[in-house]
Amino acid sequence: MSRPTIAGVARAAGVSVASVSRVLNGLPATEEMAERVRRAVDELGYVPDSRARSLKVGRTFQLTLAVADVGNPVYVTMMRAVEEVVSAAGYRLVVTTTGPEIVDEVALVRGMARGYADGLVISPLRVDDDLIKSIQECDVPVVVAGNVPAKAGVDTVRANSPKGMALAVEHLVSRGRRRIAFLNGPADTVPGEARAKGFADALRTHKLRAVAQVEAVDFTFAAGREGGRELLGGARDHRPAFDAVIAANDLLAVGLMHELVAADLAVPDDVALVGMDDSELAEQCFPTLTSVNLGSAERGRRAAELLLARIEDGERSPRRIVVHPSLSVRRST
Repeated sequence: MSRPTIAGVARAAGVSVASVSRVLNGLPATEEMAERVRRAVDELGYVPDSRARSLKVGRTFQLTLAVADVGNPVYVTMMRAVEEVVSAAGYRLVVTTTGPEIVDEVALVRGMARGYADGLVISPLRVDDDLIKSIQECDVPVVVAGNVPAKAGVDTVRANSPKGMALAVEHLVSRGRRRIAFLNGPADTVPGEARAKGFADALRTHKLRAVAQVEAVDFTFAAGREGGRELLGGARDHRPAFDAVIAANDLLAVGLMHELVAADLAVPDDVALVGMDDSELAEQCFPTLTSVNLGSAERGRRAAELLLARIEDGERSPRRIVVHPSLSVRRST
């Protein structure tokens, strides 16, 4: 049996090929025409030829999402949100990892010239002038899910990490915790720098000083355990100097939680613990983790919408969107 064609759909629906094309591409059409076309498509089992469509309109109908670590739950949440938006617009999402180094981020952006996707959402851990230049000169539209300088002139969607840190500190202070430590990731990263500044500002607001601060080697669970051991130091034999810790993400927080338990410290009785990102992991650990929700799903959705808009109108003015945080209080505090 031969494969159904668009001409066959047009004959079955009693409309022109152009009308079928309009309906299938989501362009304006009368409800009656759209229903006739959809019915004919279903009856014939017609599947659009994506290769022919790509050649005709000069698009691949693929978009790329690039993140530092596809195993991080916060990026999984972002990916789902991006995929939901772009698939509804007829695109397939390709997800890739950049790793933590700028040179790899730049290589990925420049590699978009190979033409395998029509646009890119990138969430870079580190940003420098070379990365910004590669984004500005990229052959396809790029949206940054992160923070780059306004003068870069690119579409961005970012979290308000300093505000999130303020929520965390305010919550701990309201629970009577005033000896607060901080477990950060690398301070030379975009989130590490923003969260360190937010922590310092929040402590000043409450006239507090950090009891201890540790910079983990990265934002992983293993780094959280290592950073936890450094924070605790000799506290396995006595109570630590801090009564609360804020971790820069949930993976670090859960790694630290393991070390607190190993040191016979109860969470939250001995040490209250707050993470950031409010990922699925926060509900899966025990005790459940109080965490700052930085809007990863919302950031993914807004970034995808910006990218689709940029693809349709490359001359539109760049937009900078800030997604505001909230605090999800659970048993760890």
